[in-house]
Amino acid sequence: QLQLVESGGGLVQPGGSLRLSCAASGFILDYYAIGWFRQAPGKEREGVSCISGSGGDIYYADSVKGRFTISRDNAKNTVYLQMNSLNPEDTAVYYCAALMHYYCAGYTEVDFDHWGQGTQVTVSL
Repeated sequence: QLQLVESGGGLVQPGGSLRLSCAASGFILDYYAIGWFRQAPGKEREGVSCISGSGGDIYYADSVKGRFTISRDNAKNTVYLQMNSLNPEDTAVYYCAALMHYYCAGYTEVDFDHWGQGTQVTVSL
């Protein structure tokens, strides 16, 4: 059974950092693009970042460029999201999702087939 499990969320002060992990099971991550999304209270879910199967193509939302870094370790079947310089606007439930294609380009949120359960990130004093 294909499954994605996020971890690493928590409470952090503004300016702090967190690293989220997305562990896959039931399929080999190498062949698929993985995206990170987030949903803040009262807001629609938005895309944060996406990484291609090889890790060679990476995309970021403008709101996180220069602060977040996506990476993957295919040997561990895991994708990471390193989040630095966090601010209260980054507070949300963060989800990872698998796109059953190698590249991210040309696809939107509705194309992602498999989703994790989410992990809460709260940025507050």
